[in-house]
Amino acid sequence: MRRRTFLTASVGAASTALAGCITQDNDDGADDDDDEESTLTTPESFDGTLTVATYESFVDAPSSSPGEWVKEKFESMHDGVTLEWQIAENSVTEFVQRAQRDAEIDADVYLGLNVDDLVIADRELDESLFMSADRYGFENRSAIKDDLLFDPQSRALPYDTGYISLVYDENEVDEPETFDDLTTDPYEGTLLAQNAQSSDPGRAFMLWTVDQFDEDGYLDYWQELVDNDVRIFSSWGDSYDAYSAEERPMVVSYSTDQVYANRYDQDMSRHQVAFPNGQGYANPEGMAVFEASDSPALGFEFMDFMLSQSAQSEVAVRNVQLPSTDHADLDEEFDQYAHVPDETVIFSYDQLQGNLNDWVDDWAREIAGN
Repeated sequence: MRRRTFLTASVGAASTALAGCITQDNDDGADDDDDEESTLTTPESFDGTLTVATYESFVDAPSSSPGEWVKEKFESMHDGVTLEWQIAENSVTEFVQRAQRDAEIDADVYLGLNVDDLVIADRELDESLFMSADRYGFENRSAIKDDLLFDPQSRALPYDTGYISLVYDENEVDEPETFDDLTTDPYEGTLLAQNAQSSDPGRAFMLWTVDQFDEDGYLDYWQELVDNDVRIFSSWGDSYDAYSAEERPMVVSYSTDQVYANRYDQDMSRHQVAFPNGQGYANPEGMAVFEASDSPALGFEFMDFMLSQSAQSEVAVRNVQLPSTDHADLDEEFDQYAHVPDETVIFSYDQLQGNLNDWVDDWAREIAGN
């Protein structure tokens, strides 16, 4: 989750090493053209360095971010392995740009990929940036919730998800029950949102309005928000800072907001979660092995570990997100304060392909540009 983390107790003993059918070199005599169809066996042991690219907040605070726990746990399961984190300052875009220049991609796995990133990468590149996971067997893949799978080519597998929602101060405004409520007088000058060009939650919220009002009506709705004095920031962090400073009583954010508020003893009345129309927009984060990886077997072993019960239970809490699987064991705090909408909204890869760029560009021209 590209926003923040919080303190939590560390997990105890390491779980047993994962087994499974991953990959190694093809059998002698196998044709290169058959490689895409091969399902190959796991080496008896792994060694070497695995480089995982991800966003900064996943690793920036060793006592609270998931990164340090993930590194220690994974290395404890594979004595000969060193996991190195690489911060992707410009997310997947920097790897797309490297591929366009035929420059070296010096990472094995990308962690933090969403469906929008995948659509953009496929649009910009002639060949896939990532390797299909269908070539490999996983112990834990079957535990992924079906409605969070977002890549029809099975390159990216989700490891967590967030639900975009509205967070509001119940002392200042009533809970907005519908999207139309946000355009009415009681909500004039109350909403903080993010730019769909530069912010993941901002783009997700925009897509949510496309779902609500169709591609022919979402810009009209946004114009009504503008007329009602919505304030748009370039990033989620900037908008949430403004909300924390009590500049306005409502912000586009995540439905796990109360977990953070409870952990830091914040005033819960200022961290109420609203799901307009009973919905939340799902924004699953995925992971994938780069086609250019020198260690694809180890990369897929890492992905399988991230889907294990121990990792799903710990990473979700540390990353203030909900797990992607049905076997995570979350603590009482998370069960109480991490909210899930009655209805999930999400656009599939196929729906976004060929549409996402136009929707964002039209929004930027008519809304952000005015």
